[in-house]
Amino acid sequence: AMLFGSSDAANAITVDKTPAALWVMDVSVRLFGLNSWSVLAPQALEGVAAVALLYAAIRRVSGEGAALLTGAVFALTPVAALIFRFNNPDALLVLLLVAAAYCVQRGCEKNSSQTWWLVAAGALVGFGFLAKMLQAFLVLPGFAAAHLTAGHSSLRRRLADLLAGVVALIVGGGWYLLLVQLWPASARPYIGGSQHDSIIELALGYNGLGRLTGDEPGGLGNLNFDVGWGRMLGTGMGTGIGWLLPAALICLAAGLIITRRAPRTDPTRAALLLWGGWLVVTAAVFSFANGILHPYYTVALAPAIGATIGIGATLLWRKRSDVRAATALSGTVLVTAVLAAVLLSRDSAWMPWLRATAAVGGVGAAALLLVAGRLPRPVARSAALLGVAACLAAPAVFSVATAATPHSGAIPSVGPARQGFGGFGGPGGLLDSPTPGPGLSAALSANAHEFTWVAATVGSNNAAGYQLSSGAPVMAIGGFNGTDPAPTLEQFQHYAAARQIHYFVRGRMTVGHWGLPASGGSRESAEISEWVETHYAPQIVDRVIVYDLTQPPRNS
Repeated sequence: AMLFGSSDAANAITVDKTPAALWVMDVSVRLFGLNSWSVLAPQALEGVAAVALLYAAIRRVSGEGAALLTGAVFALTPVAALIFRFNNPDALLVLLLVAAAYCVQRGCEKNSSQTWWLVAAGALVGFGFLAKMLQAFLVLPGFAAAHLTAGHSSLRRRLADLLAGVVALIVGGGWYLLLVQLWPASARPYIGGSQHDSIIELALGYNGLGRLTGDEPGGLGNLNFDVGWGRMLGTGMGTGIGWLLPAALICLAAGLIITRRAPRTDPTRAALLLWGGWLVVTAAVFSFANGILHPYYTVALAPAIGATIGIGATLLWRKRSDVRAATALSGTVLVTAVLAAVLLSRDSAWMPWLRATAAVGGVGAAALLLVAGRLPRPVARSAALLGVAACLAAPAVFSVATAATPHSGAIPSVGPARQGFGGFGGPGGLLDSPTPGPGLSAALSANAHEFTWVAATVGSNNAAGYQLSSGAPVMAIGGFNGTDPAPTLEQFQHYAAARQIHYFVRGRMTVGHWGLPASGGSRESAEISEWVETHYAPQIVDRVIVYDLTQPPRNS
C-alpha cells in the first residue's frame, strides 16, 4: 500500500497522484504514530530546507543581503505559509526543485564538477516528477538556458552534460513508472485518476497534458474559469502569490539589462536566467492552463519570485546612483504598494489599517529611493529598509493569518478563516471528509479483522473519514472524485459474495431525500449504488444510510 500510494491498506485503489510525498509522510507516521503532528511535520521541515537551500544558492552569486531578502520573500509568501503546513505533494515538489536549481547553479560555476551537478539536478527533478508529475518539468527551460548559456566548458561538453542530466531525470522518475507498468494488475491496486488502470495515463493525461488542455477524463475541469494573464493577480490566486509577482518581473528585466554586457559565464546572469526561466515559464503555464488548477499550486512560483527579487533588487541598489536604476527601484516599490492596496481592498472588513499603512509606507519609500544615489549612506539604507518593510508588510501579515487558521479538506486557501468553497475544504462530501458519530464508528470497528474492507463508499474523501474513525480499510469506490471505473459492478458483487466488505455507506439523511456521497461519479459507481439499494435493506446509523452486505440480499 505504501509503495503504490493506496488510499486504503487493503489496496483497492491508489490516490490520484504518484506517491513520493506520501512515502515521506508514511515514514514519519511509522516512526511517530498516526497523528496530525507526524503527518504535517515533514511539510514544515521541507519548507525550512527549501528556504535554506534557496538562501545558499543566492548567497553564492549575490551575497548575504540578497540571500536574506530572497529567503524573507519566499518564507513570507502566503501560499508558502499555507502549503508548508499542509499534507500535500507541493511541499516536497518545491523542495526538490529548489535543490535541483541549486545543483544547476553550482554546475555553472568555474572549476565545478559540472557533469555530476547536472546529474544530481536531473535526478532531483525526476524524483519531483514522482511528487507532482509533469509540473516538475516546468523548471527545465530555465535550467537548460542557464547551463547552455553560462556553463564554463565547451558547447559540446555542455550539451553532453545536459544529456547526462536528462538521462538522470528519466531514471529518477521513470523507474517507478516501469515498476507499476510491469507489476501484474491483479496484484496491485487500481491506478486512481486513470480511466484504464494506467500509471502512464495518470502521469500524461489526468495529471499531465490534461491540466493544460482541460481534457481530463474523470476530472472536474478548471473551477476558476479565469484563463489569462490576469489569473495570477485575480481573486483566486492573487492573495496567495500575487503580492510580489510584478516586482519579481521588474527585477528580472532590470537584472538582465544590467548584466547584458557581462562575460558569458557571469554567475549572476546565469542565476537570473535560471530563476527567471523558472518564474516566466511556470507563471505562463499556470495563467493559461485550462484544466484543474487550484490556487495553492502557485507555491511553485515562490522560490523564483524570491530569487529574482533578491538578485535584481541588489543589482539595482548597487547602481542606485544611475537615475535609471533608481527609477526602477522606486517604481518596483510603488507598484508593489499599490498592488497590496488593491489585493487588501478585496476584503475591506479585514485589517483596513494595513492597506493604508502599506500604501503610505510604499509611497514614502518610493520617493526616497528615487533619489537614493544622492542621499547620505545611512539615510539611503533607511529608505531601503522602509521599502522592504512596505513591500513585505501585507504578505507577511497575510502569512501569519494563514498560519493561524486551521485548514481541512482538499482545497485550502490563504488568509484569515473563511467558510465556503476552498476556505476549509469546500462542500462536504466532495472536498471534505465526514466525521462519523459514535454509533457508526462502533459499527464499522466491530469485528473489523473479519473483513478486507469494513465499508465501501463513493469517493476518497468520504472513505477517509470512515477510515480514520474505524482504523480499518474502507474502499473508495471510483477513487478521489468517484469518477474512476473501479471497481466494476462484477468485482464489487464478488467482494460482497465473499464477505470481504461489511457495509456500504450511502450518505447522510437530509430533509426529504438521501444525501449523495459525492456529485457526479462514474457509471460503475452508479451501478454499484443502484445494485446495493436494490438488493439490501437500508439502515440508519447516526443519520447515515448504511447497508449491511453480510445480510442475505433481497430478491436473491
